Amino acid sequence: MSEIVAKQTVRGARSFRGLCTAAVVAVLLTVPFLTNDYIQYVVNLVLVYVLVTIGFNLVLGYLGQLAFCSTAFYGIGAYAAGLVAAHLTQSFPLMIAGSALAGAIAGLLVSLPALRLSGYYLAIVTLAFGELLRWAYIHADTITQGSTGMPVPAPTLPRFNLDSQTHLYFAFLVTVALTLWLIRNVLKSKFGRSLVAIRNNRLAAMSVGVAPVHATILAFVLSGAVVGIAGGLFAMLTSRIAPENFGLSEMLIEYSMVMIGGLGSLSGSLLGAVLLTGAPELLRNFAGYEEIIFSLLLIVVLRVSPRGLGGVLASRLPFCKERLFVERL
Repeated sequence: MSEIVAKQTVRGARSFRGLCTAAVVAVLLTVPFLTNDYIQYVVNLVLVYVLVTIGFNLVLGYLGQLAFCSTAFYGIGAYAAGLVAAHLTQSFPLMIAGSALAGAIAGLLVSLPALRLSGYYLAIVTLAFGELLRWAYIHADTITQGSTGMPVPAPTLPRFNLDSQTHLYFAFLVTVALTLWLIRNVLKSKFGRSLVAIRNNRLAAMSVGVAPVHATILAFVLSGAVVGIAGGLFAMLTSRIAPENFGLSEMLIEYSMVMIGGLGSLSGSLLGAVLLTGAPELLRNFAGYEEIIFSLLLIVVLRVSPRGLGGVLASRLPFCKERLFVERL
């Protein structure tokens, strides 16, 4: 009898999850028909930050390394996409591939000190790496056009120009969906479980055959590739990138998205990106007070739910709980 009840519960949870997924897909497909150009731009920016948050969470939440390298990956991915478009091709897939490759190489470079450092020491090194890249964007003006910024030509697809916010939205949506599907499957694999094992207890992970060196390097490379793709999308969205887009303030925003969403939670990453990208736009009407209101919202959310929005989902909706989600901070 208990087995029958358990099967019915699982079947019901899967049906409800399927209905929720269908509803989300329907809403996403109808968004361009319900918005103007400005709101569509904000929605596109949300998609960009979804990838940033997911990529950052791979290192910060799943691997458990205090590495503030997402802004470095973000910037190098953006400039890679701009350089590919300016000197090689404006093909959307090739611009994305260039961004992913540049981000992955940056992730490989950052993983080397991560093998020997941890905690605040790694945080300082990764912050310095991001500032070093920003210095390079400013002074390598023959390549990046310096502090004035670099224009990014509009991307194209075969027989299709991505010259409007609506066109970009569908291209971004497909890119984000495919990346999210890939990351979800990676985290469900042996590699994903290895990351969490290293985060929880490095020595215990090594005792069961996990290789921390290989897992750490792959985690940073994967994080760099995902955030690099986000940087490429940002370059296409804004049509112009400058070093000021990738400073310390940007890093703080990205870190807040991960913490608000929840460490080690994909669904939390989505919610964190949506909330912290959309909230500033809603608060623009409160001139002079938006920073105060925004800060209070962050404090309240973290105070009420230290595990972030992902923790709220996991506690209220059991079928939303992720196996690798951090139960305690």
